[in-house]
Amino acid sequence: MNVFVLNCGSSSFKYQLINMKTDELMAKGLVERIGMKDSILNYEPAKGGKVVETKDIPNHEDAIKKVLEKLIDPKIGVIKDLKEISAVGHRTVHGADKFGGSILITDEVIKGMEACIPLAPLHNPANITGIKAMMHALPGVPNVGVFDTAFHQTMPAESYIYAIPYELYEKYGVRRYGFHGTSHRFVSEQAAKSLGIAKDQFNCITCHMGNGSSFTAIKNGKSYDTSMGMTPLEGLVMGTRAGDLDPGIFNYLKANAGMSVEDIDNMLNKKSGLLGISGVSSDMRDIEKAASEGNKRAELAIDALTHRTIKYIGAYAALLGRVDAIIFTGGIGENAIDFRAKVVERLSALGIKLDKEKNNVRGKEQIISTADSKIKVMVYPTNEELMIALDTEEVVSKR
Repeated sequence: MNVFVLNCGSSSFKYQLINMKTDELMAKGLVERIGMKDSILNYEPAKGGKVVETKDIPNHEDAIKKVLEKLIDPKIGVIKDLKEISAVGHRTVHGADKFGGSILITDEVIKGMEACIPLAPLHNPANITGIKAMMHALPGVPNVGVFDTAFHQTMPAESYIYAIPYELYEKYGVRRYGFHGTSHRFVSEQAAKSLGIAKDQFNCITCHMGNGSSFTAIKNGKSYDTSMGMTPLEGLVMGTRAGDLDPGIFNYLKANAGMSVEDIDNMLNKKSGLLGISGVSSDMRDIEKAASEGNKRAELAIDALTHRTIKYIGAYAALLGRVDAIIFTGGIGENAIDFRAKVVERLSALGIKLDKEKNNVRGKEQIISTADSKIKVMVYPTNEELMIALDTEEVVSKR
């Protein structure tokens, strides 16, 4: 079975074609600036020969059509016929509490996703656009939705409820939902296998750290608590998102800085986090470089992220009681060697020691704690696309 994986945004999408017999990537790419002048199509077959084209692409349907044409192109294609695509797996962001797992997409499922648009106004409409475009491009081929929020539906009520009037949860669904569920599930399941621990007995803290970051406390293989909330704004210091803060700041800024709700929301999501503190960049690589050159605000940004990281790990260790592993993944988690060292060296209260030599690794599975540490600390590269493809294969096989 070959599964086409689609991660669709409002003006772009990432895609992969995966052979499920071997779990091998056949081709991948990115289409950007859809609906704008000079759209960019990237196509990269596994056998080599990357293609980058700049041309106007008016909509998602046309973009998908052009990608599919590349897949069957006699010179650069990886399949001979589109019939070789058995299913399509979609990264779908917000399923609220309507979807507790990956699901075959039907008209009813699309209606359910539409009902969740107020909770994810930027993501869900784009996801639905991608689904409808694929259904038109490949009629009869099953489509599967893999929800970012689904993995966290196992959280107990005390983890997801906010301490506000309960009727706001009942009437408007105001509660913690969590995100990056596909990544948290993938790395936790793979790490359990690697360590020889049964999934349903595995307790871990997964640290997905990139431009958007979230941590999850996983108890007996299931999400028990997570740092992101009803939206992806809560939790860690992120690239441009503020993370945890006093809600009273809203009224203060409105009254004293003349900022509207829209201004504050834009600031907290797009101008805060590492970018807001450092004034340099939202990219950890740029900030580390600036810090090494003596930029004090860049140093502060790293210190703030380190502090919040240790704080969440400590809290989740207390909640879980027993922790088998702490797992770093995502762009920062997998690649920021010095940052990981800063964090792990301050986890001695948990009986953890850093192996500096083993920590000198990027984008590769590795245990970076010493052999005598009470808790193993790991780097494990995430692969959300493979997780989506695996779920898609499972859902389709049960039809």
